[in-house]
Amino acid sequence: MSSGADVPSDAPDHCPGTQSDDAGKASACAGCPNQQLCATGPKGPDPAIALVRQKLADVRNKLLVLSGKGGVGKSTVTALLSRAMAHRNPDENFGVLDIDICGPSQPRVLGVLGEQVHQSGSGWSPVYIEDNLSLMSIGFLLGSPDDAIIWRGPKKNGMIRQFLTEVDWGQLDYLVLDTPPGTSDEHLSATTFLKGTDGSWGAVLVTTPQEVSLLDVRKEISFCKKLAIPVVGVIENMSAFVCPKCTTETRIFPARTGGGAEQMCIEMEVPYLGQLPLDPRLTKCCDEGKDFITEFPTSPAVVALEEIVTKVRQFFGDGKGERQ
Repeated sequence: MSSGADVPSDAPDHCPGTQSDDAGKASACAGCPNQQLCATGPKGPDPAIALVRQKLADVRNKLLVLSGKGGVGKSTVTALLSRAMAHRNPDENFGVLDIDICGPSQPRVLGVLGEQVHQSGSGWSPVYIEDNLSLMSIGFLLGSPDDAIIWRGPKKNGMIRQFLTEVDWGQLDYLVLDTPPGTSDEHLSATTFLKGTDGSWGAVLVTTPQEVSLLDVRKEISFCKKLAIPVVGVIENMSAFVCPKCTTETRIFPARTGGGAEQMCIEMEVPYLGQLPLDPRLTKCCDEGKDFITEFPTSPAVVALEEIVTKVRQFFGDGKGERQ
């Protein structure tokens, strides 16, 4: 390793550093999503980091919604958390940033499919869901909801950089980021930029009860620990099916290991936020872009959600996501 090389915390082992002449060319760079950028870009820290810090100076808290597994309901949980916090705190402002570049779900889930963003001198204006809740997604930039995004890693990273530097969020109390499954390009890019910002940040991890999901979420927890991302806690989604008529509870995804997500949290020493039951009315609301919380305020899912939101806000209120 060259002396004085700037090695990011999320770099692979034996990274030569961004200031090295071997950046992007050494054998250790093979397979790294930033290989091409390091080989051709200027030596030194990404100048966009400072720009992101400036642009998000008025965003108090940043919340990543993560999961190593696909299909566990990250987009649904993102929408539920942001809507619940916006309803509970009408004097605060909330934003949702959809960085699932290849599968943007938030425009449909939040009921603004077909809307378009407008650009002004201060940047892109997000689409408003409520007076205190706004959204930015690549879904607003597509000609049709059926259009496929066929991009390699660097272009996806560039889109995330553009979202974080060119969207005029204004003053936000919370920015909630909906992410794709995994621990790769989009996650490394978002983490690198958010690490350079002021205020608090943290990650909520979403899983379902079965072991095939828990295995991947364990990897996501390890990812957070390796990159020093504060873990707000784990939500066990689709914990049980609650019949909307008779309220009988049925375990559709039984945990094959003792304790399921709660036991996993104990073993990996991360907070457990609670369970969200599976409600068919929630699925219908997501498909139609309706607000499930106001449509069915007495649903067991809404009751459980309120407890989870309390714990999330307590995490940030206690300063656990502040940079040391």
